[in-house]
Amino acid sequence: MSVTVSIIIVSHNASADLARCLRSLHASPPDAAHEVVVVDNGSSDDSVGTARRWPSVHVIVNGENVGFARATNIGIRASVGVNLLLLNGDTVVPPGAIDRLLAELDRDSSVAVVGPRLVDGDGRAELSFGRMIGPLNELRQQGAARGDVERLTRERRYPDWVSGACLLVRRSDAEAVGLLDERFFMYTEDVDFCAAVRDRGRRILFAPDVEVQHLRGRSVAAAQEATRQAYRQSQIAFYEKHHPRWTPFLRLYLRLRGFKTDVVSAFRRT
Repeated sequence: MSVTVSIIIVSHNASADLARCLRSLHASPPDAAHEVVVVDNGSSDDSVGTARRWPSVHVIVNGENVGFARATNIGIRASVGVNLLLLNGDTVVPPGAIDRLLAELDRDSSVAVVGPRLVDGDGRAELSFGRMIGPLNELRQQGAARGDVERLTRERRYPDWVSGACLLVRRSDAEAVGLLDERFFMYTEDVDFCAAVRDRGRRILFAPDVEVQHLRGRSVAAAQEATRQAYRQSQIAFYEKHHPRWTPFLRLYLRLRGFKTDVVSAFRRT
């Protein structure tokens, strides 16, 4: 029997989050034929043991933290599903959510990527989609008020990107763009991936009728400063790739705010 969807989860030192995510998948698995692949990124906690407690889960162990994009690609290459669900380990998937996301893909052949409405433990929405990252669009995204987020996330739309915390994509489209760009270690790889998909004339869909809990993992909360620095480094790398003329201004802005900007970009044009 062919596998309709491969669920790819990357985990790093977040055993409790991973256990909760896997419990939600086990308690209410999708009706569609599926597989679950967990890629552990050099965890020092019990993440590997946690994943292996579920006999149906295929566990891949990386000896070191190779970054989110590379680890995701490792999981994708080890999977066989016609579709791919990139899923953070700090999510909880309600009954029927994955099947409803798959139904969105089946409904429109021009859609390559679907993202659900992401909410926290209290049901408050996060802005999990947006326009292509750029100077003005980043300001708009950051300036969205809580009321605006609730309103915006109730509308079906075709944005430039949806969050990689829960992102469903056709394997054919993912492979056509070479999977995720592994030069991004952490953050913005989902925006870059969606941009590559759109460049092929394919569409990104935000489906507000499907909700998934995103509880913001403990590994991030435990290292907030390192997380902020990782985001800024990815932001610089993103600008080097997509907006090289703006990169010096971004570096200057970040230096003035006290961030280290001595990251060596792999995206510089020769």
